[in-house]
Amino acid sequence: MRIFVTGATGFIGSAVTRELIDAGHEVVGLARSEAGAAALRTAGAKPLLGSIEQSDMLQRAADAADGVIHLAFNHDFTRYVQNCEDDRRVIATLGQALAGSRRPLIVTSGAGLIPCSVEKPATEEDPAPDSSVVPRAASEEAARAAADDGVNASIVRLAQIHDASRQGLISFVIALAREKGVAAYVDRGDQRWAAAPVADTAQLFRLALEQAEPRAVYHAVTEEGVALREITEAYARRLALPTTSIPASEAQAHFGWLAHFVQQDMIASSRMTRTRLSWAPTGPRLLENLARLEV
Repeated sequence: MRIFVTGATGFIGSAVTRELIDAGHEVVGLARSEAGAAALRTAGAKPLLGSIEQSDMLQRAADAADGVIHLAFNHDFTRYVQNCEDDRRVIATLGQALAGSRRPLIVTSGAGLIPCSVEKPATEEDPAPDSSVVPRAASEEAARAAADDGVNASIVRLAQIHDASRQGLISFVIALAREKGVAAYVDRGDQRWAAAPVADTAQLFRLALEQAEPRAVYHAVTEEGVALREITEAYARRLALPTTSIPASEAQAHFGWLAHFVQQDMIASSRMTRTRLSWAPTGPRLLENLARLEV
């Protein structure tokens, strides 16, 4: 199949591109720069130079594809709400080109959006909260709206996707620790985050595309929840940093925009995903990759 991939040069997108090509698919990848386009050519993909702001171009690319995987997202957290609404617009644009066909549209969301607890991890059947409460849920609302308009749309919710170089939100926590010279967690550090290796995640996207189940929700999760204290101690050992507990009352002062995340559980199950897609992840655990963290 000819697959159009947005975010094709990103951390997850480049892995998805390789996975698709290795499986025999043709990939057209969106690239924002000549350097990104060159990387796509090297990987064996056809680059499309442009950005997600170019609606006409997106629609033409989707119209010419047998399926679309939408991975691009602006992670500038200073304009987070606007970025989420921009993603809603992009998904609607892609959907317009695919409406009324069986061609799949795979939309990316986050497993951490879903309310959870140690006793009840988030599942694929749990609905996302309203975007007025959690702005990132705009992507799932857009996917459901596209499905209502006859698009074969499905959703992949991401956990903390990792290898030895990147680890989702944990990468931002690590950068802060490097800056401050100390690796911190809040209170006992028993908040737990779901995680998955990037190569297994790329395989999940391919399986979701190939099976093209309308309105399906999948969880890119191989570990339901890893305690933040364990995460902190793992990267601190690698970076030779001291560790400390920060009381919740001081979390905002220390962590800034990350304070909200490091104080909450983001636990999720992938039992249904594994069954529906016959997905059998084999990659390393999060703490293993943190022990090999690139320094």
